[in-house]
Amino acid sequence: MNSETLKKLQAPLKEKYRADPDSALITLKASGKLGDNISCKVETGRAITEAGLHPATGGEGVLACSGDLLLEALVACAGVTLNAVATAIGIEIGDGEVRAEGDLDFRGTLGVSKDVAVGFKTIRLYFTLRSNATDEQMKSLLRLTERYCVVLQTLTKGVTVEIINN
Repeated sequence: MNSETLKKLQAPLKEKYRADPDSALITLKASGKLGDNISCKVETGRAITEAGLHPATGGEGVLACSGDLLLEALVACAGVTLNAVATAIGIEIGDGEVRAEGDLDFRGTLGVSKDVAVGFKTIRLYFTLRSNATDEQMKSLLRLTERYCVVLQTLTKGVTVEIINN
């Protein structure tokens, strides 16, 4: 896809959202079915991913870990956002890789120490890109990717999560 095609694709949506801001608010959904052996089958729309315990919490390592899924969501969102931004501003990416790493102290998750927080302590997002873009263009590309990546912004800014028991 080129810049012109992307702009034509997005222009009517942008116009609609400017004219009717409420139409831009969309609720994304995910659901899972509790499974055997401490697992949860999550429907992604294209496939079913079965998540289970990480080996550091007693899992066998054969099921997806929810922490891995979170990092994968970050990588997917950052990669799509980077590609869209590069296309929109006319930067050609010859080849690229996006990687994420996160540090977890499982003492918190397992309740071994109340002094250790549950969750990622640090997440690092890596971009390895081949492009003929200038250093200034690459800085702009990464800045805009950071600004518009939904998952990255959600992680860095935080979000209110309501727990509801139906």
